Amino acid sequence: MSAALAAAVVALPLATATATADDAPGPVFRDGQAQPVFDPGDVVRDEVWVTADVDSDRDGADDRVHVEIVRPAATEDGMRVPVVYQASPYFSGGNPITNHDVDVELYVPTRPAGPDSPITWHYEDYFLSRGFAVVYAESLGTGASTGCPTTGGENETIGAASVVDWLGGRAPAHDASGARVEADWSTGRTAMMGVSYNGTLPNAVASTGVEGLETIVPIAAISNWYDYYRENGAVVAPGGFQGEDADVLAEYVYTRDDREVCRPVIEELAAEQDRVTGDYNAFWRERDYLDDAHRVRASVLAVHGLSDWNVTVSQVSEWYEALARHGVERKIWLHQQGHTDPYSVRRQAWLTTLNRWFSHYLYDVDNGVEEEPRATVQREDGSWTEEADWPAPGAEAATMHPRPGGAERGDLDVRPSRGRPVVERFTDNATTTVGELVDADSSAHRLAYASDAARRPVRLSGTPRVDLRVAFDRPAANVTGVLVDRAPDGTSHVITRGWTDPQNRHDPARTQPIRPGVPYRVSFDLQPQDYLLSPGHRLEFVVLSSDHDFTLRPEPGTGLAVDVTRTSVTVPVVGGEPTLRAAFGWR
Repeated sequence: MSAALAAAVVALPLATATATADDAPGPVFRDGQAQPVFDPGDVVRDEVWVTADVDSDRDGADDRVHVEIVRPAATEDGMRVPVVYQASPYFSGGNPITNHDVDVELYVPTRPAGPDSPITWHYEDYFLSRGFAVVYAESLGTGASTGCPTTGGENETIGAASVVDWLGGRAPAHDASGARVEADWSTGRTAMMGVSYNGTLPNAVASTGVEGLETIVPIAAISNWYDYYRENGAVVAPGGFQGEDADVLAEYVYTRDDREVCRPVIEELAAEQDRVTGDYNAFWRERDYLDDAHRVRASVLAVHGLSDWNVTVSQVSEWYEALARHGVERKIWLHQQGHTDPYSVRRQAWLTTLNRWFSHYLYDVDNGVEEEPRATVQREDGSWTEEADWPAPGAEAATMHPRPGGAERGDLDVRPSRGRPVVERFTDNATTTVGELVDADSSAHRLAYASDAARRPVRLSGTPRVDLRVAFDRPAANVTGVLVDRAPDGTSHVITRGWTDPQNRHDPARTQPIRPGVPYRVSFDLQPQDYLLSPGHRLEFVVLSSDHDFTLRPEPGTGLAVDVTRTSVTVPVVGGEPTLRAAFGWR
């Protein structure tokens, strides 16, 4: 070993970095990062079934999780390594499915087989060469695992967590012959990581506080399944998948050989998800990890696309906020792309961040990663910024009020409206998209209000909120709010949007009837965002009823009447209201 290399090697705690023999191989760290000193082709591949303490297929036996392990061959010579673990329901593909029909009328309440080849991952060689084992587990009810898929249910969490327990010596596993297998090559320190559903399972497992899970990297992940398929009592869909719901997704990933054992489970799931009222209930509470954020002991490196309309930004925003309330060590990466892995967005910088993160939390390397700015944010021009936290420090709520004229385009101002109530009306038309309604010079199917042109940049960072005074001429309706950037040439960009069912105006768990003609206070959040409005651009607020791409789509014709003088939209502005006033020339 050269003197220079010797000086760069980090001394590691005996329990995690070395074996019992003095000459055992070990990882090498330079500049706080694990170095590629192992041959990723020289590996040991194992296959085991971990016993989970749950019987979700109701066959009288504990469920078994199919696990594939890829570890450096040096672990055969005594080296013990930590694990980067990906759990997934997708490793064995999916089934043909039919989504629910969304062209339906709204509810009005009445009164009193496993893979043929080894699982792989584009991160596999990167981690193996740097002294980490890579572990894959097929979620319950998928591939070669037993049990049933339940779209985020407790059984799936237990199944995924059981692998962490096995890696730490606390759960049994057996090979194909039935012989017991121990993870004696593992240090017991595990990271979970993945994208979408594969990123959601790390959130779920972390919310149990399972021992040995040192860190998670949830990418484009769900923290609350209710907000994936519902929104404030409204039945909504993930962007691009109109009509999908929890039962549809469970059916899609139900790839275990026995195609009948889980039928009763999926039928119960279809009933309990409640596409009729859209109310939050016990089914959704089981799939809401936010309430269990106080149990999280793992550090969290959360990643999300600001243009992700499949798993919306609220999923990471609310998770990150809940972790902050409970003092969890955390960092957030926000990029401008959609539902994707940062590996394809900013590869080298991402891998460096990931390496330093895992080197610190899995190998105890003192590289200072936990002391650095918590937020990495990509701006609209592709540049990246490092900030103390997110939402951006200094972001404060600033409220704007519409002025009459919404059928075409009324004004928007920070000054409250004065004088007698002014009511403006429109009718629902779910056959028209938000884009078409936003760009229409006038429309009978939406109301629009616009600020003056900005004189200087305005940065929004956080969660906008809509507060409406609105009446309906029917006992059920959707309500959609949209925030828009209008460029000087007239083109538009939807900054964010949000939805609600006014029957759930007081509580997403409780449907309350609407009396036609009676005005109601209806308040709801739009999706969080971090957005820079450029000079010369206008900020617009648009209110409509059904959103063709997200909500249920009843027959057109429901009438909505908005009291403009008692309606507002509040936006999170860096610098607060004074900045907003200065930007738009408002006194």
